[in-house]
Amino acid sequence: MKKNRLVAVSATLLMTATLGACGTGTNSGDSADTEVRVWLVGTDTPDEARDYLKKTFEEQNEGATLVIEEQTWDGLVDKYTTALAGSDVPDVVEVGNTQASAFTSSGYFSEITAEEFEELGGSDLLPGFVEAGDWEGKHFALPYYAGSRAVFYSPELVEDEPPATLDEYVDQAKDLYKEGKFSGHWWPGQDWYNALPFVWENGGFIAEQAADGTWEAGFSSEGGIAGLSQVQDLMLNASNAPADAQETDLQIPFCEGKIGYLSAPTWIQWSINAPEEPETEDGVPGCASTYGGDLEAFPLPGKDGGPAQVFAGGSNIALAQKSANRELAYEALKIILSDEYQTIIGKTGLIPAKVSLAGEVPQDTSIGKAGVEAAATARLTPATPKWADVEAQTVLQTHMTRLANGDDVEQVAADLDAEIESILNG
Repeated sequence: MKKNRLVAVSATLLMTATLGACGTGTNSGDSADTEVRVWLVGTDTPDEARDYLKKTFEEQNEGATLVIEEQTWDGLVDKYTTALAGSDVPDVVEVGNTQASAFTSSGYFSEITAEEFEELGGSDLLPGFVEAGDWEGKHFALPYYAGSRAVFYSPELVEDEPPATLDEYVDQAKDLYKEGKFSGHWWPGQDWYNALPFVWENGGFIAEQAADGTWEAGFSSEGGIAGLSQVQDLMLNASNAPADAQETDLQIPFCEGKIGYLSAPTWIQWSINAPEEPETEDGVPGCASTYGGDLEAFPLPGKDGGPAQVFAGGSNIALAQKSANRELAYEALKIILSDEYQTIIGKTGLIPAKVSLAGEVPQDTSIGKAGVEAAATARLTPATPKWADVEAQTVLQTHMTRLANGDDVEQVAADLDAEIESILNG
């Protein structure tokens, strides 16, 4: 699940794949004065994990230096496409789970051998994320962390008990709504991640592949229409978010006390719980002493009760095909997928890359419990490299905005399916 703006991804990747595939780098085994560059995206990886990675790597590889370079999700694929095909290549890269197949299928990542796969965790690694990083039966990008979405609220602002079903959720959000003043559910118009549970819970689907290899999109199916109708109902009758807005810095309107329910990845708790005065000049304020200190969450309820099927966000991690330091890069990857590092990841509320470490996610709060419950039924986008093109052309964002502007649901769904099928079958 990752926020990005991809531009003509598959075409660009295919043109440069040959460059990526023919330059596999290996280091000489001498780590003296070698710098290993790790690209992590956004702020999801906690500082404690970053510090552990750098300290442990440099202790284990005398003379080598590990440098973490933080990237942004916006424009990530374009930047990776250029960097991984060029001469100034990072060694280890984080990539969104929906982006992984675009790179693995184009030769940008170094193959993880069967022996390495077992050493890094093997069958203990999150199977859905392993699949997302595989290509033609081989491993290229392994799980880094997973996350699920929960519905956040402050009891100071919402006195009702959490709803038991999806229909009740919609009704409660609409009851809380005050036009221009208070959103029962905050829904930025471009947000398609939160639309998927409504489609899935009503029996719709994103896209399915037939036996002959062709793809059929399902937003215009009966269940898809029902789900998108609920989405539009919330957009128009429960939310004051702009119709063309993205789901960035969601903690800001929440901390302003203008939101009842906020559906977001569980790691947003750290943004909400951030200080009101950012520590850095470009930092985003939170509300640690107000609503951050009175924060609860529950899993989005399903159509018939229980947790809804939500989109499984998260990342994969890979070795660059053209890394000049493949052996040392692999040593860094071993640390990243070690029990110690992944335990740090888990204790921050993210789902570790290893199934056996799921218990490390704190469940002594409603947020931790909601995240684990939601993760149990979470789903991914279609497993095809061309899905990156769907995101590249902002197909879902464009049509979600149309819903937020009040366009006819059936027409939006039909147009959405037509575009998705054109891309996936192109």
